[in-house]
Amino acid sequence: MITHRLLHPELLAGLAAAGHGSRILVADALYPHSTGAPATAARVHLNLRPGLVAARDVLEVVADTVHIEAAVYMADANGDESEPVREYRAMLGPHRHSGGREVAWAGLERTEFYTACRSPDVCVLVATGETRPYANLLLTIGVP
Repeated sequence: MITHRLLHPELLAGLAAAGHGSRILVADALYPHSTGAPATAARVHLNLRPGLVAARDVLEVVADTVHIEAAVYMADANGDESEPVREYRAMLGPHRHSGGREVAWAGLERTEFYTACRSPDVCVLVATGETRPYANLLLTIGVP
């Protein structure tokens, strides 16, 4: 019996197949899930209804499962961090999620973010029910 907090079979398989430098996309409900990542990326649909499952809940469990080296967010229309991104940054502070190191953060405007998410190193797209705007986050797996 699995005793870890992450129980979702497809997400476990996707994270287990990923390695250092692989990228995980936590996508909000408005993201183009079918075309916004390479065809080879596993798609994990957790978008049951608007607001369920929230992106922050996915981030919490993913961060408890793998070390996160870097995070890239979709900047809002003004080029700033959205409320969800500020929340994510607080969640991924310099502690165990990054092996005790600071997570490197970067923001990209919308079309640049889409391009980054279509790169071949994106191995998992997690579709959430997150409805807050600009709540997408592209994570790079690091090493302990």
